[in-house]
Parts: sequence; C-alpha cells; structure tokens
Amino acid sequence: MRHEQTGAVLDRAMEEGRGILRLAPSWVPRSFCRPGRRIRLHPDDYYALGLGRGAIDERWLSSTTHADNGPGTPEDEGLSYVVDAAGNRALLTEAVERFRGALVGKAIYDRFGGWPMFSKFFDNLGPLPHHIHLDEEAAARVGAQPKPEMYFFPSQMNNHGGEFPYTFFGLNPGTTRDQVSACLSAFEKGDNGITALSRAYRLVLDTGWDVPPGILHAPGSLCTYEPQYASDVLSMFQSVLLGEHVVDSSLLWKDLPPEQQGDVNALVSLLDWDKNIDPDFYKNRFMPPLPVRPASEMEEQGYREEWIGYRCPVVTAKRLTLFPGAQVTLREPVAYGFIAIQGRGQAG
Repeated sequence: MRHEQTGAVLDRAMEEGRGILRLAPSWVPRSFCRPGRRIRLHPDDYYALGLGRGAIDERWLSSTTHADNGPGTPEDEGLSYVVDAAGNRALLTEAVERFRGALVGKAIYDRFGGWPMFSKFFDNLGPLPHHIHLDEEAAARVGAQPKPEMYFFPSQMNNHGGEFPYTFFGLNPGTTRDQVSACLSAFEKGDNGITALSRAYRLVLDTGWDVPPGILHAPGSLCTYEPQYASDVLSMFQSVLLGEHVVDSSLLWKDLPPEQQGDVNALVSLLDWDKNIDPDFYKNRFMPPLPVRPASEMEEQGYREEWIGYRCPVVTAKRLTLFPGAQVTLREPVAYGFIAIQGRGQAG
C-alpha cells in the first residue's frame, strides 16, 4: 500500500470510528508451544502458517511490537492492522506515526515516541518453561525495551484448564545463586531441575498476577490475558517441560549480548534476587479484581468496572461488565486498547 493510500485509509478509519480505530486480529505462532485451542480461532487454522512455524497460540491486541520469532518471521508478525469500513488496512504503527499525540496522547507520545504497550491472549495446552524477562539495564544492552507484564485468567476464555493449570513463580526463600547456576550449567544434560527451586501456585479463574522483569515464572495452561510493555525479550531457564518436551538451548541465551553468550553468571545476574526469594511473594504479586468505584454506585448505572492489573507502575488493565440493555459513558485520561470477549453491543 502506497503512503498516500495509507494516509487516506487511516484518516477514513479515524473519521468512521470517531476516534476509535477498529483493529484486525493479530495471530502469533510459537514453535515451542502447543495450542490450547481457546482463542476462538477456526480449528483448521491453528497450523495455518505451516508446521515449521509452529501452532498459533497467541493473539496480540493493540500491538505496534514485532513478534521476535527468529529467522523467517514475517515483518508484520505481531503487528495490529487498522481496518476501515470497506476492509482496507494499514498498520497501527503507521497510525501512531501519522496521528502521534492525537492518537495515543501527547504525554505518552512525548515520553515514549510511540505506543509503549500491548496485550495478548496466550493459550497453551501445557506449561511454559521457567523463564525471565529483562529489566531496563539488561534490555538496553541488546537494544531492546524491558518487559514488565501481568496475567489475568478470564473465565470466558477457559472452557478447560489444559494439562497443568499451575504456575511456578520465583524461587524458594533460601535458594542460593550457586544452586541456580548449577541448574543452568546442566541445561544440555536433560531436566535441569530448576522448578525444584521454585513454588507452583494453583491458578484461579478471574484473578491475576504481577510479573516484573527479572522474576522467574513458568506460566500454567490456562488461557491468559497478558497486558505488557512493548517488548519480547526473554531467557528460558528450564530445559525439559511436563511431558518430556525439550526446550532448545538457544532460548536460554536468546537476549544476552555476544560477549556474554555461554556465561552462566551473566544469566544469574538477570534475576531480581530479592523479588524472586520474597517470602511474601503471594501477598505482593497476586491480584484479585478490585472495584474502580463503590459497587452500589456502578450497579445503579448499569455496569461493573474492576482493576485487574494494578501493581505494575507502567501498564494497567481493567475489566468492564455492562448489564443487559445498559448504556454507559466512561471517560479515561489516557488512550487504551479494548476487546469484547462476551456479548454484543456498540462502542462510540
């Protein structure tokens, strides 16, 4: 699509939506995952990108972030497309470049130079490896952004729990750096036993968790809503998963700079040690929904609004429930992406 055509599509989409841009689904495969088949994709389409790319097990929402899926990844994988009423498309990244602060807010654009977050549904039949995301300092060494994230487990997206609806978080209090180093050094020898140093929590529908950078976590098999910073940096610390599924060692070293490849101590330095061994981890990271306003006040107006992601300092999320037949006007001080997961109605 030529630049002139792109601008016309975006201008028309902005006018048609009166400031609300309609976005096409953005489907993302992961070669090391198996799909839980709960993200409302047609059953024939989970392997539509080919067996070599892996199954589609993620849907990215309001994304200007490219999916870091290695060689052969299309340039637009993970990126959201704006769609006008006639079905013409243009990238959300192009919309941000065109409208800037008028789209995402002047304060956000001036600070970040773009749209700094996105959300996703990830939908895995089994658990993911125990892994971490990089903090600001470590991410900067590879020219990337840090990745704080949060989890929420919507009941509407979970008709089954998968193979292992439990998540390992952090490390047992008293764990030593030498114990972690020994596990990482044994990565190529079979099951390196890293989860024996951790604790698994049973996942509860319609609750969530805060996961700052540097915290080890092995997401369980519920379909999960994940608001996060616009980044895709990680290091997988676990070598063998439930069911003897092997993790490629390239994912252990994925986002370390060349001079640190092969250095186990460099991997251990990525950990936020105090947060990982926090004896009050559940108290400090678990997130039950919190009403935005008094429940009686909202119910009188025909809706219920709750914070479902509220511990992260840079990314937040809400859940809005409209009662049948209700019409509600809500005003936010910032731009946001939203998705309807149950029912029908109109926005705008």
